[in-house]
Amino acid sequence: MKEYIRIIVFVTILGTLTSALLVGMDLLTAERIKALAAFQVQSTVLNAYGITNFSTENVNQVFDENIETIEINDLVFFVDSSSGAVSFEFVGNGVWGPIEGVLTLESDFTTIRSIAILQQEETPGLGGVIEEPAYLAKYEGAQIAPSIRILRNANPDDPNEVDAITGGTRTSERFEIILNEAYSVHRAAWDERMRD
Repeated sequence: MKEYIRIIVFVTILGTLTSALLVGMDLLTAERIKALAAFQVQSTVLNAYGITNFSTENVNQVFDENIETIEINDLVFFVDSSSGAVSFEFVGNGVWGPIEGVLTLESDFTTIRSIAILQQEETPGLGGVIEEPAYLAKYEGAQIAPSIRILRNANPDDPNEVDAITGGTRTSERFEIILNEAYSVHRAAWDERMRD
């Protein structure tokens, strides 16, 4: 009986110390993680607009000088002051986890300028192709309005169609839903701003 009590006390002490260590590390690194996430979004937006003269030290300054941040109904838009192009973040459920990224549209709010994936958990070599620049380049110039269609053997003459990922059918289907839903919500907010 005494042996069981010692084991329970040992496990309790070890669990408490480990938990305290994990909570402490989380508190210690939370600000760094937040700063890294902000840098990732800012650098992605700047790169989408062809602005590459920044570093980790001056990204905030370069971003503020070139990009107007507009918030509408809790949605954040990043507008390029020289071209009028608009970027916004999107997130949605992929097959194995969230897919997060930045969609950049030309000033017409219809033509895709670029898509960048910030995070994804799809199967490497199959659905994971979704983050590869060569695959994402297929979206450049495509029309997202009224909706984008990601299809096997997409019609190259249809501006709303883009080829699906070979071997990543479910990821392609989810990505289509994510893009169309994000666009719909952001388009409604953007149009509301334009009416005001």
